[in-house]
Amino acid sequence: MALDQSFVGRTYPPTDPYEVGREKIREFAEAVGDTNPAYTDTEAAKALGHPDVIAPPTFVFAITFKAAGQVIADPQLGLDYSRVVHGDQKFAYTRPVRAGDRLTVTSTIEAIKSMAGNDILDIRGEVHDEAGEHVVTAWTKLVARAAEEG
Repeated sequence: MALDQSFVGRTYPPTDPYEVGREKIREFAEAVGDTNPAYTDTEAAKALGHPDVIAPPTFVFAITFKAAGQVIADPQLGLDYSRVVHGDQKFAYTRPVRAGDRLTVTSTIEAIKSMAGNDILDIRGEVHDEAGEHVVTAWTKLVARAAEEG
């Protein structure tokens, strides 16, 4: 069943703040194999003009995808998550994510499309710091595969 087009533009409440820790950044950088010292060494990050270590660009996915869970779990939307695959991901940064940031995410449904029986859902996550300053926008595309016939 196609998703309800009236959900396009719906914005969900901001998440509780997520505190970005140095250790989480280090673990993520190691997991993705990125050895940039700005991710693990405070002095290296400061030499680049940052107040503390910064996170790899895709680090914020964990925060924004969790926030998108509000959309995914919305029973009125009717998304069958058991049929969902991750279709695409994009980020537009105002500044890097830094250790010590307390970030909130506000998710908005940007588009809903149906193609060949598949539902395609585009979710925009606006990430702000504790002062309300924009840090990054993340776009997540989810594809709910068509149900198999028979």
